[in-house]
Amino acid sequence: MRLILQRVSSAEVRVEGAVVGRIGPGALVLVGVERNDGSQEVAAATKKLVELRFFEDDAGRMNLDSKAAGAEFLIVSQFTLAASVSKGRRPSFSRAAPSDVAEPLVEELIINLRRHGFEVATGRFGAKMEVALINDGPVTFVIDIPFERRS
Repeated sequence: MRLILQRVSSAEVRVEGAVVGRIGPGALVLVGVERNDGSQEVAAATKKLVELRFFEDDAGRMNLDSKAAGAEFLIVSQFTLAASVSKGRRPSFSRAAPSDVAEPLVEELIINLRRHGFEVATGRFGAKMEVALINDGPVTFVIDIPFERRS
């Protein structure tokens, strides 16, 4: 599982011109589910998103986790994060989980974050989406679960 975590002032997702998800200050998380991912990876991703201190305190240091910052989450499934571009000129998506595997895992992540008390907006799984954001910082992290990169 690969996550792109962006601290945002605001973010939204549109499908066919209509806003389907919108947040204020918080985190936009692009989620790429890989073939061997399961509930264990979702639990690790949830823990990382909840506990990572990437919001600034009054001194301007990244000392606050999402709960302390009062953050909202916008979760957007993005299968292209599982792509490999190491060979040739066309991306290979062989590592990407099929949609019948990926969709329930993305939904599990959303449910987990809500159980932790977060407001969570979402994109629409499998749809062509337009994502707009104001990156705060900018602060962007690439998170691979498990935490070592697989080839």
